[in-house]
Amino acid sequence: MKKEIINTSQAPAPIGPYNQATRANNMLFISGQIPADPETGELLMSSIEEETHRVMKNLKAILEAAGLGFENVLKTSIFISDMDNFSRINEVYGSYFSGEYPARETVQVARLPKDVNVEISAIAAY
Repeated sequence: MKKEIINTSQAPAPIGPYNQATRANNMLFISGQIPADPETGELLMSSIEEETHRVMKNLKAILEAAGLGFENVLKTSIFISDMDNFSRINEVYGSYFSGEYPARETVQVARLPKDVNVEISAIAAY
């Protein structure tokens, strides 16, 4: 197996001992992204829609750094702090895909890193 680390300055730097993404053979595994601005490191949390857009933009930057796009995403995992925000998150999330949506799960968790309200990870293929 050939393993390659993917990191880009267009997405937030990892806040722990991990990388933004790892490519293994024809698969890309993207670490969970939170709504941090990659330029300032500031969390964008004025609304759940803003948070979700920032998370999706971070995922997009990592996909692009790996030479991929949202059409290559096979599966996502969405972690949210409040299931009452599900429909609002879902609306923003869905706007980044065009028809062929990936498999996914959405789970409510007790707490997320830096007390954000949404975190999304993804698996894509080349």
